[in-house]
Amino acid sequence: SYTNDQPVVVIYGREQLLPGWEEGIGLMKAGGEAQLIIPPELGFGEQPVGAIPPNSQLVLDVELLSVETPPEPTAVDEDDMETTDSGLMYYDIVEGDGDMPEAGGTATTDFTIWVREEDGDRYVVSSADNEPISFTIGATDVVFPGWDEGVSSMNVGGKRLLVIPSELALGPQGGGDIPPDSTLVMEVELLEVVEPPEPILMEEVDPDDYIETDSGLMYFDVVEGDGASPEEGQTVVVHYTGWLEDGTQFDSSVERGQPFTFPIGTGGVIAGWDEGVATMKIGGKRQLVVPADLAYGDAGRPGIPPGATLIFDVELIEIAE
Repeated sequence: SYTNDQPVVVIYGREQLLPGWEEGIGLMKAGGEAQLIIPPELGFGEQPVGAIPPNSQLVLDVELLSVETPPEPTAVDEDDMETTDSGLMYYDIVEGDGDMPEAGGTATTDFTIWVREEDGDRYVVSSADNEPISFTIGATDVVFPGWDEGVSSMNVGGKRLLVIPSELALGPQGGGDIPPDSTLVMEVELLEVVEPPEPILMEEVDPDDYIETDSGLMYFDVVEGDGASPEEGQTVVVHYTGWLEDGTQFDSSVERGQPFTFPIGTGGVIAGWDEGVATMKIGGKRQLVVPADLAYGDAGRPGIPPGATLIFDVELIEIAE
């Protein structure tokens, strides 16, 4: 941990460390330093881990920087809490006076999470031990539904207590220190919101203007480039935006501000891309209509249904030799 100047933060007694490591720090006091000799059965045992062979004795130099009592949620009478139609309960500890997040915009939050148990609320994790989390409002690929819903009606600067039923949290699968079917208690502070980006509009192309290849790929050159075309194995740098046939945008390197790089003709991308970009010229912009069998087929992927035809606007920026 000295290498990256990042101390390890753990909850003692939760088996977040090797057994010998946890036993050792249990014998220490804050401010102390110790060397621990950990036998294999209290380390990784017979399992090799990276550069550590099976049945290894470990030597750890440990400095116990601090010992802190876990935080507790703000005490709020249940009668003072609001309940939404979904079953989420909330109470505004501090009402913010800044902007409210919009669907598709980004919210940045500080947070603390507890699991509600019969004998009290058990601390799980806090951004104070890590860093704030940013996520897109209305999407639950980063946070769970109750977190998203709870934040969506806050104002920047606000701090809210949430009581989140299991079905709006991690549900029957649980995860980490959160058992299956757990009700969670959260305190969330909304630090910042960023408005959703303006949608990128698809180039309108007359269907009669497309060229169709033997594979079924269709393309139209919105702008014909005047540079070289890539050869098999060369690396191309492109900007792109992708839509479903109904106009739903599912991905865009333009929005990220980060061009995409891949080698032509090596199967590193979907077949429709390999074929469609191979005959472009640097500086060109092309619209590709990629049938499912040249894209993600019957499997689909997150954000792309099975059997979907995809439409891409692709700009060939450069060929990296």
